Amino acid sequence: MELQHSNIKKKSLYMVLLITGIILMAFNLRPAITSVGPLVGIIQEDVGLAHWSAGLLMSIPLISFAVMSSLVPKIANRLTNEKTLLLGLIVLLIGICIRSISITLFLFSGTLLVGVGIAIGNVLLPVVVKDKFPHKFGLMTSVYSTSMGLFASLASGVSVPLASDLNLGWQGALIVWGIPAVIAILVWTFLLKLNRGKDKAIKRVSTSASRIWRSPLAWKIALFMGFQSSLFYVTMSWLPEILHNYGISRGTAGWLLSFTQLVGLPASFLIPIIAGRVRSQVWIAFTLGMCSIVGYGGLLLGASYPIMIISIILIGIALGGNFPLALSYLGIRTRNASQSAELSGMAQSTGYLLAAVGPIFIGYLYDMAQIWTIPIITLIIISGLVMALGMFSGRDQYV
Repeated sequence: MELQHSNIKKKSLYMVLLITGIILMAFNLRPAITSVGPLVGIIQEDVGLAHWSAGLLMSIPLISFAVMSSLVPKIANRLTNEKTLLLGLIVLLIGICIRSISITLFLFSGTLLVGVGIAIGNVLLPVVVKDKFPHKFGLMTSVYSTSMGLFASLASGVSVPLASDLNLGWQGALIVWGIPAVIAILVWTFLLKLNRGKDKAIKRVSTSASRIWRSPLAWKIALFMGFQSSLFYVTMSWLPEILHNYGISRGTAGWLLSFTQLVGLPASFLIPIIAGRVRSQVWIAFTLGMCSIVGYGGLLLGASYPIMIISIILIGIALGGNFPLALSYLGIRTRNASQSAELSGMAQSTGYLLAAVGPIFIGYLYDMAQIWTIPIITLIIISGLVMALGMFSGRDQYV
């Protein structure tokens, strides 16, 4: 009886730490990227980067996501999901430290490692949730996607104050985001010790990768993941410039970008829960798609402040909801954690290629037109594609 009580207590401790570890992992999946945008000008002046080099600095993590995402399930097959997540956190921490050295080589190589570390978490976090919480997948997806959005918004808002007001410089403002990584490493290390000897149940990943790549539904989910990610990173890159073009100061535009992410947090939390309770998510994708189309459409109407705020709110809801909906599809549209791992790798590999192209393409359109009208119209068209692909992916079927 005492042994049974001890086992229950140990299991309860493990589950509490596991949920804590998942949330801490989520904390680390965006700040190392979203903290860079507001500091790009300062970094350019200090290191001496051309504009195209600064653009490349923003795209390197997304390219890392695209390259690494299909490889992560293979690594997890050899190491287990938990060990691979811990490895990702260590690589992320090393990258954060290296890129804070004011030398171009270290800046770019560190950013590359940051992208590799985050890619591992991006792919495996939905898989761990599917494996450990098969009946609470929607709720747990809500918890960690909301955590991601919260820290992403925080990083966007505090980067400049950390660098300027606290005199940390851009190096200190970036290395601050190594603190959550250190805490997460400690928790996941302890989790591995608690879970020692039980890894076999999650070690083997499906070998049906080729079948996933031939699945029409998998491709719809991958394209949905890609185009919604493209909208997110285009917005993170260019919304402040669009707002500044309408007469908003750069400081205010930066905080409005943070507000865009904050306003999406309720959607980030609610969408996976709702999606997990219904068989078809078609109406969810349609609603979010209309928010996106109307939101970006509002930016065409010029400098009317009320319309601008309404547009930002609608864009925030769409961005905040579409990403966790895409994550939900990785679990809802698969039958087990193994399939979820393969779909996650495939969807994020192809998806982040589209995401990497998005900010560059929109910037190119602006360079060609010298006005934001054509880029914004392009975003409206992409929003329509996101809505259609989300609706196709939301039908009650499996890959």
